[in-house]
Amino acid sequence: MQQKNPQADAILKAIQEREKDHLLQLTICNALSQVTDVKTLQAVIKKVSENIECESFAICVSNSEEKEYFVFFQDGLSVSSELAEKKYNVSDGLFGTALHSADPVVQNLSNLNYKKGNLPAFIETAYNSGIKQMVTIPLHYQPNNPTVVFAFYKRPDSFTRAALRLLKGISMQLALTVTNIIVTQQIQEHLKTLKANEKLSPDVQVVNETPDLEVINRDGLSGIIGRGEAMQKVLSLVQQVAPSHSGVLLLGESGTGKEVIATAIHNNSFCRDKKMIRVNCAAIPANLIESELFGHEKGSFTGATERRIGKFEQANNSTLFLDEVGELPLILQTKLLRVLQENEFERIGSTTTIKVNVRIIAATNLNLAQQVEKGSFRADLFYRLNIFPIELPALRERKEDIETLSSYFIDSFCSKSGRKNMTLSPKVLRAMMVYTWPGNVRELKNTLERSILLTKGKTITEMAFPKTSSILNSTDSDHYIKKLEEVEKEHILKVVKMCNGRISGPNGAAIKLGLPSTTLISKMQKLGIQKGHAFRHDT
Repeated sequence: MQQKNPQADAILKAIQEREKDHLLQLTICNALSQVTDVKTLQAVIKKVSENIECESFAICVSNSEEKEYFVFFQDGLSVSSELAEKKYNVSDGLFGTALHSADPVVQNLSNLNYKKGNLPAFIETAYNSGIKQMVTIPLHYQPNNPTVVFAFYKRPDSFTRAALRLLKGISMQLALTVTNIIVTQQIQEHLKTLKANEKLSPDVQVVNETPDLEVINRDGLSGIIGRGEAMQKVLSLVQQVAPSHSGVLLLGESGTGKEVIATAIHNNSFCRDKKMIRVNCAAIPANLIESELFGHEKGSFTGATERRIGKFEQANNSTLFLDEVGELPLILQTKLLRVLQENEFERIGSTTTIKVNVRIIAATNLNLAQQVEKGSFRADLFYRLNIFPIELPALRERKEDIETLSSYFIDSFCSKSGRKNMTLSPKVLRAMMVYTWPGNVRELKNTLERSILLTKGKTITEMAFPKTSSILNSTDSDHYIKKLEEVEKEHILKVVKMCNGRISGPNGAAIKLGLPSTTLISKMQKLGIQKGHAFRHDT
């Protein structure tokens, strides 16, 4: 009978708790990254309040001068519109103290010098509702909108370490979300004012007449084609974010048009008169990417025969498009995060700090949240890039646009090649609707060009689909390739079985695998392996 190992059990329990915390933080941060207004923020904050077990949760924001602050959001208590619009002095001893504190400030409301009118109205309302404890946590990530979170409890000593870990874990994304909502509100108010004063210039077009008024340049969306609902949602988000300086993260499969969308955002921004600088992070060798982004001085390394100005410096007061950002090496992710936070960097081989004002549009075909879980992408960089995510639909999800896209590409190619206008036969169009288009719009364009070259008449009667399509769509078991996790799980199970279920000690599986026992326990937990699995037999 195997003896229990209290130390291993305690370690395993701690690992499980930590992973549970990380999963909850990641879930909430992902939800916050999708928030675009106060209404959708409310649902996420409700989940936060439930997990930290507080009665009310408030977010207060100040201006950059830090003279006044206001209640940006409050959940859990009834707040009048008059109270919500009221502004308070930062020097009231509560907001200012919290903002400049490195750690959460826990206060018992009954111990405050309470007199009617002496407390900010939203705190007084909480006090009158039976609130006994108030916890304030500063969000230090947005200097233009200093922010403090207030959590209210009816029972003293209710604020736990788990609640603290959660709030610290989501603080960066929460700060970015609040700033994004504020910027969006300011843009909408500005545009409404422009319309009210009838000062829209001739080259500006009102795209819709809904309460969320957006404007866009007439030529700003050239290259974007799509009348379907999926692309209309994308265009709406483009119009919303383009006039701001907020960063944008474009998500979608290869060939969905992320660079076209990035160009549209830049062309409708306040820096549209300047060139957008493009970097494909996957196309540059890892040993050269730092020089490409930040530049280098002459003689800073072998082969550096002259000074090089990096892409960040070239993109000053403009837009930097980081394509395939998920491919950046971890060490470069750290340096990129610093530039995004501090707006400064040094060229390789230089000690001179260069200040820049760059808008970042990043793009990836990877699931960055999963990459964060795997440890191949920094969580803090993900939250910083994920201020305003736009997910581009795959072509198979917008088949209503295939005919329109095809007409555009056919006309474009015929015009360039001097051929007369061509059309698609009904048979070909039906085949295009059935095909899954794994390469998306890029594959559609290339397939049409190939088909046009192979067609002698005016009507395309055969579509030159790639020969690899049958392989791409195949589900035959002969093409099945095991995932790395499956191979790793099988190997660990085999070794644990050889060791009769023993993990640590001289005859344990950890020694044979060349791993610390704590690392092996953690890896087994991630792969869903329990000791009993090693002794099960397939029937």
